[in-house]
Amino acid sequence: MTGSTSRPHVAPYVERVLALVRRIPPAKVMTYGDIAEFLEQGTARQVGAAMSGYGSTVPWWRVVNASGRLPENLRGEAAAHYLAEGTPFDLVGERVRLPRCRWDGSA
Repeated sequence: MTGSTSRPHVAPYVERVLALVRRIPPAKVMTYGDIAEFLEQGTARQVGAAMSGYGSTVPWWRVVNASGRLPENLRGEAAAHYLAEGTPFDLVGERVRLPRCRWDGSA
């Protein structure tokens, strides 16, 4: 058998999540639940699992929980991205300002 250069199999649902996350514009975010609702498939937890396993390949900081936060261990790095992109962000509360930067999936 010769060496294989193919990438590991990624479930179709995960591919759909990642494709949508790639489309989120700079300075905008979606919640895990927003993504599940937009895709009309899965739950916020399933989106979180997809992001946990494969999120490093996409702009992961643009996906937040329902309160506008990321896991604590990612907040510092995410804040740097938010500042660079001009994402409305509350440094004190360490969360994005969802009413101002939530993306609905439209062009």
